[in-house]
Amino acid sequence: MGKKKKKSHVPFRVNLLFFAVFILFSLLILRLGVVQIVNGETYKKEVERTEDVIVSSPVPRGRMLDRNHQLIVDNIPKSAITYTNRNAKQEEMVEVADRLAVLIDKKPDKVRERDKKDFWIMKNPEAVKEKITEKEWELFENKKLTDKQIYEMQLERITDEDLNQLSEQDLEVLAIYREFTSGYAMTPQIVKNESVTPEEYAAVSENLQYLPGVNTTTDWDRTYAFGNTLQTVLGKVTDSNEGLPEERVDYFLARDYSRNERVGKSYLEMQYEDVLHGQKSKERLITKKGEILGSEMVSDGQRGKDLVLTIDMDLQRAVEKILEEEISAAKRTGGTYLMDRAFVVLMDPHTGEVLTMAGKMNGKDDDGRTVLQDYALGTIASSYNVGSSVKGATVLTGYKTGAITPGTTFLDAPMKIAGTPQVKKSWFNFQAVMNETRALRISSNVYMFKTAVEIADARYAYDQPLGFKNPRAFEDMRDSFGQFGLGVRTGIDLPNEMAGYEGPLRLPGFLLDLAIGQYDTYTPMQMAQYISTIANGGYRIQPRLVKEIREPSNVQNDLGPIWKDIQPTVLNTIDVTDRELSTVKEGLRQVMQHPEGTAYRRFADAPYSPAGKTGTAEAFYDGPLRKKGDPLIDVMNLSLVAYAPHNNPEIAMSVIVPWAYQGRSGHTANYEIGRRVLDTYFALKKQRMSGKKHEQPLKEKAENAETEES
Repeated sequence: MGKKKKKSHVPFRVNLLFFAVFILFSLLILRLGVVQIVNGETYKKEVERTEDVIVSSPVPRGRMLDRNHQLIVDNIPKSAITYTNRNAKQEEMVEVADRLAVLIDKKPDKVRERDKKDFWIMKNPEAVKEKITEKEWELFENKKLTDKQIYEMQLERITDEDLNQLSEQDLEVLAIYREFTSGYAMTPQIVKNESVTPEEYAAVSENLQYLPGVNTTTDWDRTYAFGNTLQTVLGKVTDSNEGLPEERVDYFLARDYSRNERVGKSYLEMQYEDVLHGQKSKERLITKKGEILGSEMVSDGQRGKDLVLTIDMDLQRAVEKILEEEISAAKRTGGTYLMDRAFVVLMDPHTGEVLTMAGKMNGKDDDGRTVLQDYALGTIASSYNVGSSVKGATVLTGYKTGAITPGTTFLDAPMKIAGTPQVKKSWFNFQAVMNETRALRISSNVYMFKTAVEIADARYAYDQPLGFKNPRAFEDMRDSFGQFGLGVRTGIDLPNEMAGYEGPLRLPGFLLDLAIGQYDTYTPMQMAQYISTIANGGYRIQPRLVKEIREPSNVQNDLGPIWKDIQPTVLNTIDVTDRELSTVKEGLRQVMQHPEGTAYRRFADAPYSPAGKTGTAEAFYDGPLRKKGDPLIDVMNLSLVAYAPHNNPEIAMSVIVPWAYQGRSGHTANYEIGRRVLDTYFALKKQRMSGKKHEQPLKEKAENAETEES
């Protein structure tokens, strides 16, 4: 019997394999059909898809000019080298920085130790691995140490000897690379804008094709045609290293600013940032997978708008000179070593336009010498007891509350309140019955005291307690004073204006002190607003420093059309009758034009018919020389408010000289300053009307301007 033939299984397996291959190919063909027929157009668009990225570049800021169109603040151009990170890799940026370092000089003064360590790691990838032990690498491979932990360990183990391997050339490359990485992608970043030489600028410009992302452009600095005059009010601008102020980053980023952009950081520059900043130029970059395919200019941008200020710079500089001379003169003739400052504000009482905002204060120059420096900001940022200058507001408050009526008389004789250590009296023992007109003329304290007693609805008897039936006496007085601008913010178009300080205690004697300006404190700007309110017929006008905003002009040194003409703003009106207001105004006129007037001796012959009120306040020194724990020092503050002409006011003025002297007598710097300032104002007006130049020589213009970094 023969062997039975064994059946082979190979054909079955081969057939099974062919069938599987057939199924797979069928699925592949089906998938390709879906891709090409169903989704083909979508995938084609995705492959061809590009992205548009808008790159914005800042433009020069708007200028500032005075009311007569004299240039105050301008931009001075300067060469700059920038870098825009267009999704470049780290090694590509280092390579560009290396090439750029050959062409420019970049000091590594801003390079930090951490920057050096990071750069050393980039340059020594093998050496840095050896900073980690084999055991630590095993922990890393077993995910018991993270990338961040390994990197921190490497940084800690880099020694000074390692860092000393970096050459001067390496540090210069690092300084440039650091600027490359300090900004955002697609945002121009300043690499160098200080002391860029013509040779550097030309060399970089000629080699831009080898320096991807690098560009040569023009940056700017603020320049001041009148040097330091008014600079504390004009404000400052951040530099390219500061960028956006940290406390306002979110505000600016929401308005399309970049983090390294320069913005106004104080006072006028900050207050009017939105119009001074201008419209940035915009370039559209066409990218594909991070690569730049092309670009096109969307907008050339526009320089910031110009501010035409209310300030008269000729008058401002003349007043500052008067302050300097009179402060020095006063210190020689009865002044005190504590006297270190004085202020003047000149305002149009009908419009609130501030013509002069002058302040001078002792400071140190670069050599450590004591000199008088600009402190115009002190007119809104410092406050003082001003004394009798506020008595016009006291009388009008008496009218408003019904405490007195026109013609009310009081006996001016010393007053004594039980429980108070001192007799309260006028500066001279008049012992006379007088009305409010004479009380203003001769500056009667007692008349104001008794007006305050009536406001408090109290009964006065010598050396007896003074009980108030009106519990709101302090509020009534302060609310009324606030209607004139005293003790409240004036609303001037500057940030950080102070309101002054209210005396904290509410004892009856302090209400009397409040009535003569010796309890609460007021700023020079508040005093100017107060006297303007009386001068213009009872309207409290918001003071302002900007008269109009102009579009930037395409013609150099020319003004563009008016973009916004800023109109006067009435904050409130004083609720008094014409007769009541006229009575007070007559008293203020007599202060300067009646032989009994406290300012008659200095203003009697003034041809412009002034009216006003003088003030001397007993105060305590609280200036920079007082140290914590020092005993209080008694001083006298001097003040003066005025307007002219009395029957048709065109100018209102406040003068404050804090800590003027010690003791019962001294100088009259407030009179001297006030008379010279008003004389200067009317003389300048006459000269301009006759077509003559102002006698005070102007500082050279922009070609000789003092340039300061913002």
